[in-house]
Amino acid sequence: MVLDPIYFLFLAPALAFSLWASWKTKSAFKKYSRVRSARGLTGAEAAHAMLQRAGIHDVEVQPTRGYLSDHYNPLNKTLALSEATYSQPTVAAVAVACHEAGHAIQHAQGYKPMWLRSALVPTANIGSSLGYIVMLVGLFIHPTLVLLGALLFSAVLLFQVVTLPVEFDASARAKKLAFEYGLVTQGERQGVSKVLDAAALTYVAAAVSTLLTLLYFLFRAGLLGGSND
Repeated sequence: MVLDPIYFLFLAPALAFSLWASWKTKSAFKKYSRVRSARGLTGAEAAHAMLQRAGIHDVEVQPTRGYLSDHYNPLNKTLALSEATYSQPTVAAVAVACHEAGHAIQHAQGYKPMWLRSALVPTANIGSSLGYIVMLVGLFIHPTLVLLGALLFSAVLLFQVVTLPVEFDASARAKKLAFEYGLVTQGERQGVSKVLDAAALTYVAAAVSTLLTLLYFLFRAGLLGGSND
């Protein structure tokens, strides 16, 4: 399969899209990491302020290692901000921190897509670890095994599709509330939007890559008009 030109034909668009989305995200974050926040707020301060204004007092904001490793954990209500976000008073840091605070607000308000995404995590993990292997083995054994693997791997796609509205909504909340709460100025709103819009593309790229991987295996097994010869 590694040398299968059809594999590269299917996955080339996804790879190109993923590379472009990753470059765009890093480029936007880097650009607005050079722009100091007019209010002088660090990412941690912006997250705290947004949570407090939203009436949320039981979420802990803490630093974490890694580049753009920011995330919100609904299980223990912790909002982890990467080093480039937590302590930096930049537009990029405020944008990312407010996005993660948006997830905490979703959680507090019982946003259903977020609940569904959390419920899908176990099946997505199983599908991610077993689905690809079962599909690959199935190419050499029987198309039915490929179909079984595709069903397992589909859990990953479902998780990623459900993730899209969760991420888009968190970004929309961040753009709106950061301005309404006075965390960013009118002039900084464009920078916040560019950082968050670029980051959203990475989630779209992940879903596209998973979808094309599924289609490749189904096609190669002859289940989409292809051939498993």
